[in-house]
Amino acid sequence: MPLVTLTSDIGNQDYLVGAAKGRLLCINPEFNIIDISHSLSPFNYPQAAYVCRSAIKNFPEYSYHIILVNLFESKPEQLLLAFHHDQYIICADNGLLSMILEGKPEMVIGLPLEKTAIKNTLYCIDIAAKAITQMLNGEPAEKIGIPDVEYIEKNPLRPLLSDNWMEGQIIFIDNFENVIVNITQEQFEQQRKGRKFKIIFKRDEMIERISGSYADVPQGEKLVLFNSAGYMEIAINKGNAAGLFGLKGFKESHSQFSAVLQNRLFYQTVKVYFE
Repeated sequence: MPLVTLTSDIGNQDYLVGAAKGRLLCINPEFNIIDISHSLSPFNYPQAAYVCRSAIKNFPEYSYHIILVNLFESKPEQLLLAFHHDQYIICADNGLLSMILEGKPEMVIGLPLEKTAIKNTLYCIDIAAKAITQMLNGEPAEKIGIPDVEYIEKNPLRPLLSDNWMEGQIIFIDNFENVIVNITQEQFEQQRKGRKFKIIFKRDEMIERISGSYADVPQGEKLVLFNSAGYMEIAINKGNAAGLFGLKGFKESHSQFSAVLQNRLFYQTVKVYFE
């Protein structure tokens, strides 16, 4: 059974996720559909890229990943079908693909949308499902769309680097209000070069060691570790780091000015100093 994942910013409040799964199964009853997340913040590309990237790399080879995020930022003319590191990705042509892959895919195909069609979410699902089914039936990908098509690219959100410091942006806050920063363990160690360090956030909060788990500190104490996706995470053992420290995901707040008016200043970056 072909593995097909669904990721979206639709939410679970209405019918649309269920309807999308129904349309997939109507086109190919053999699809094994797996949800990654439908709770992504609308228009938040760094968050969507982090979630998709961290999930996709754990799937079996030749899985298919349909990503329904910000489908209609502009009037859509095509979907993108990409192949990279033995995974297929189908998403809108809105720049998210290059952010997920942090570069160019090994192959990219344009899946044209009919000019006269009503281009809603379920229509895009139909296009994706039909393309997957054609490939499963042995049709080469370059025959079902436009090979090497031009597409929108956006740069992934990377940390700022200097000789003695690095600055990361908060890209995700999980259900426990643990705070994920766009600094990977590999980037951290390359920049650290064996030196001591101080991780600074919210002006004066500081951590000087990397923990292996939440239990490395007493209950209620703050810590930093690298999560299972390899990204820096700020947490409190059995506490809510984001709420307590006033930390907010990058680009999630509509206006820092409005936050100040409400006597709430949100911090969206974390800085690491090396000594």
